[in-house]
Amino acid sequence: MSDAANNTSLFGIHGMALELRSQRMGMLTSNIANAATPNYKAKDIDFTAALKSEMGGANIDAATARNTQFRVPVMPSMDGNTVDLNTEQVAFSQNAMGYSTSLSFISGRVNTITRAIKGE
Repeated sequence: MSDAANNTSLFGIHGMALELRSQRMGMLTSNIANAATPNYKAKDIDFTAALKSEMGGANIDAATARNTQFRVPVMPSMDGNTVDLNTEQVAFSQNAMGYSTSLSFISGRVNTITRAIKGE
């Protein structure tokens, strides 16, 4: 059985979601860091589509690359930068909450398995 199959059977969808949320966190952080960089194009991952790709057998890098999109600016800036700081901060917060939720589920699962092994 592959590592992905083992992780799916142990942690359900949360193992894959955690990896994708981590990748997305890096992308959103990069967007925020480049808010004042001329001609910087904000990117984001279509999380749902990337997760479906990964569940379909694609590796994390392929799922991320295939589902990365440039953000369409609500109000384009004069310098060509497409980062809207409010949009990025909301996306970052939502992603952080999803990351925390998946991490809590995985932690609970590991604790349950540990207790079962110890016979508690």
